[in-house]
Amino acid sequence: MRMTGYGLAVLLVLLGASSYGMLSPIVKLTYDASYTFEQITVHQVGMGALLLWTMVLFGKGVWSNPLRGPWVKLASIGVFGMAMTTIMYNQALERIDASLAIVLLFQFTWITILIDSIWNRKWPNRWNWISIVIVLAGTVLAVGLLESGVERLDPLGTLYGLLSAVSYSLFLWLMGRVKFNGHPIMQSAIVTTASFLLIVLLYGWHAGAGEREWQMAGIGLVLGTLGQVVPTVLFAIGIPRIGSSLASLLGSMELPVAATIAWLIAGESLSGGQVAGIILILCGIIVAERRSGNRSKETSRLEE
Repeated sequence: MRMTGYGLAVLLVLLGASSYGMLSPIVKLTYDASYTFEQITVHQVGMGALLLWTMVLFGKGVWSNPLRGPWVKLASIGVFGMAMTTIMYNQALERIDASLAIVLLFQFTWITILIDSIWNRKWPNRWNWISIVIVLAGTVLAVGLLESGVERLDPLGTLYGLLSAVSYSLFLWLMGRVKFNGHPIMQSAIVTTASFLLIVLLYGWHAGAGEREWQMAGIGLVLGTLGQVVPTVLFAIGIPRIGSSLASLLGSMELPVAATIAWLIAGESLSGGQVAGIILILCGIIVAERRSGNRSKETSRLEE
C-alpha cells in the first residue's frame, strides 16, 4: 500500500521525535564518562552541522544559495530554538535524571498552546484548558512529587528543564511557519549553523577534550546525528505539511522513547506512578488536538 504525502509526513515527524528521544540517555552516559557540558554541547552541534554541510555539498540537488530566501528567520530558529534548547536541556541533564529531564521538556505542550493563543490573540479553548490540566497532573506524577516530594528535584536542573521546554516550543512553532523553497537538508544546515555559531561563541573556549578529543568527536557525531541532523531534516520535511499543532502531538513519541531508553541503557528506575504520569501527559497531548477544525486552521496559516 502506497503511503500518501500526508501520511509520509506524519511518519517522518514520528521518526524525528523518536530520534530526539534517544538523545537524553546517551548525553547522560556521556556525563558519566567525565565529559563536560561545554565539550558535549559544542561537539554535538558542531558535528551535526559538519554532517549536514557534507550532505549539502555532496548530495544531488541539495545546494542552493543560503542567503536567498528567509535565511534570517531560519537563523533565528537556530538561535532561539535549537541552540537554546540544546544548551538548556544539556544543562538539565547534567543535574537531573534523563527521565525527569524529558518530562520537564514535555511542558512544551501547554507552552505551545499559550504561544499560539498569544499569537492569535485569543484565549485557549475548552479542550486546551483540559489538556493543560491533564499535562500538569501527569507531570506531578511523572516527576515523582507524590512519592519523594520536592527533595528529588534539583532546583537549577528543574529550571533548565522548563526553559528547554520554552525554547523547544519556539523551535516547533517556528518550523511550521517559515516557508523555505530549498531542500530540507539545506534548511537544516542553515538552522544548525546558526545554532553552532552561538554555542561556539559562548562555550568554544572550554570545549577541547585533550587526549580524548577523537573519542569526544565520535560521541559528538552520534549526538549530532540524533539531536541535530535526523530530527531537524525530518521536521523540516514533515512539519510544513502537517502543521505545528499536530507535530506537537506526534512529538510526544519522544517521551516514551526517552523513558524506555533511560531505563534500558542508563539504568534509571521508573515507578508505577511515573509511568502513569507519562501516560497521562500523552493523553493530555491527545486532548489538545481535539480542537475543532485544527488541521484546516493550521493549513490556512501555513499558506498565508
